[in-house]
Amino acid sequence: MQEPDPPVSAPQTLAPRALYQEVAERLRQQIFARRLEPGSWIDEMKLAAEYGISRTPLREALKVLAVEGLVTMKVRRGAYVTEMSGTDVRQVYHLLALLESDAAAAVAAGADAAGRAELRRLHERLVAQAQRRDEYFATNEQFHMRLLEIAGNRWATQIVADLRKVMKLNRHHSLFKQGRLAESLAEHGALMQAIEAHDAAAAARVMQAHFDNGLSAAA
Repeated sequence: MQEPDPPVSAPQTLAPRALYQEVAERLRQQIFARRLEPGSWIDEMKLAAEYGISRTPLREALKVLAVEGLVTMKVRRGAYVTEMSGTDVRQVYHLLALLESDAAAAVAAGADAAGRAELRRLHERLVAQAQRRDEYFATNEQFHMRLLEIAGNRWATQIVADLRKVMKLNRHHSLFKQGRLAESLAEHGALMQAIEAHDAAAAARVMQAHFDNGLSAAA
């Protein structure tokens, strides 16, 4: 006799996003917008009152940001927005150059036509936004992250995403330097040429130079 099918369990409703995650995102955006400056002390009582929450989800949110490197927890002193030292900046640029050069080579060697076309569209948007710095910044980051995704190494993508969050703490963003944005755009153009020529070695070299020049401008 055939065994009856086991009862089908009712679908489970996904829990809404935890409050501490919402708080973490709000804090993250305040840090990126410089409403919470690098090196500044985070007043938990003031923020809890401002957000209309208890200090428990706020503290959980601060732990999330500490793992990301955006917040530094100091014993008996509380939480501070992380301040990037010159050594921090050099180390982060070094890692970004390694990971993104590798990704650029992988994309040049193996990306399909759709992937290359998507990067070309993002590059064309960068060209159009050359006089609108905030928009250029956003598209520039989108270009770099999409290149990582097309390369297909999810671990590299995750690491770069975290490193790029930390780089937003740098007071001396490389694109702030006079003339650097135009140089960056030219480097992107050279990168696209290497990718469309399927020249992996050239793509890696251009990306490495892109970060070397960015570091010099950020110093």
